[in-house]
Amino acid sequence: MNRAARIEDFLASAGWPGADHATLAEDASFRRYERVTRPGEAAVLMDAPPDREDVRPFMKIASQLSALGFSAPRILAEDVGAGFLLLEDLGDATFSRLMDAGEEAAPLYTLATDVLIELHRTPSVDAVPPGTSVYSDALLLTEASLLTEWYLPVVTGEDTQDTVAAAYRGIWAALLPLARHVPDTLVLRDFHVDNLMRIAGRDGISACGLLDFQDAVEGPVSYDFISLVEDARRDVGDGLRAGMRARYLAAFPALDPAAFDISCVILGAQRHCKVLGIFTRLRDRDGKDDYLHHVPRLWRMLEAAAAHPSLAPLKSWLDTHIPAEMRIVPPARGRIVPPARGGA
Repeated sequence: MNRAARIEDFLASAGWPGADHATLAEDASFRRYERVTRPGEAAVLMDAPPDREDVRPFMKIASQLSALGFSAPRILAEDVGAGFLLLEDLGDATFSRLMDAGEEAAPLYTLATDVLIELHRTPSVDAVPPGTSVYSDALLLTEASLLTEWYLPVVTGEDTQDTVAAAYRGIWAALLPLARHVPDTLVLRDFHVDNLMRIAGRDGISACGLLDFQDAVEGPVSYDFISLVEDARRDVGDGLRAGMRARYLAAFPALDPAAFDISCVILGAQRHCKVLGIFTRLRDRDGKDDYLHHVPRLWRMLEAAAAHPSLAPLKSWLDTHIPAEMRIVPPARGRIVPPARGGA
């Protein structure tokens, strides 16, 4: 039976026979989403091919978030073996769309920050469901290494030398423990305005719908905060970022601001390196080039982070191996397109 027929069987078994379909989105994984409708009602189909994806982590984290009072989509029906979930439809009002339509950013970022505050007020033992992976230094290092595995070979036109990659990993091995001097919590891992929804008719933190959390781990409280305010896909002004930092720290007077700031700058840099590699991989391995126009923003944020004194070894490595003229949208593998003269 082909995939489309299996979807129809799943929907029929869930009580939605003959529902209309409209494509919602694909993301950086192999999942895709459709809105299914019938008169007066809508739901969202998650199609996650089981040879590529596993819907069980999404189900576990959705259940945990709902139990804690957050607005994760309710699961209306499931077929774990086939990789199908039918989810509550939280609407179309992502924070990104709202801001693109002219809404003020500050109230939306305030709501998002308040969600993190509420989640991080919950003791880790209660917030993190059993069996959740730890965001270990080894995993963070593996992610950071996507820069040398995918981005660096494209902009240099040759495979990364072992000694160059080893020096890079050594820098991160020394930096990552410095990001650990903050509490641990449930890290949603892709906490940014594309994955946050405003839900009409709900108040407080429940007005913020949460999406794309299936890769959640247990790790530093700083990770999701820096994911929000240093967004690969959207510029966040310095004043807004400073305001959210002040709001967050005011909620945790026992948290050392200096330790929080160092953790943020290290994990922010780690994330930017990772995402530069991911966006290159999406193009070269998966044929998805929609993300590459964000590369200049990623480099601006990575350069700002690397300017912090704590990251001096990383800055030195970047300046040596990916100098300014190579900090470009990665070209097709095997050729280098130089930046325009005088361009950023």
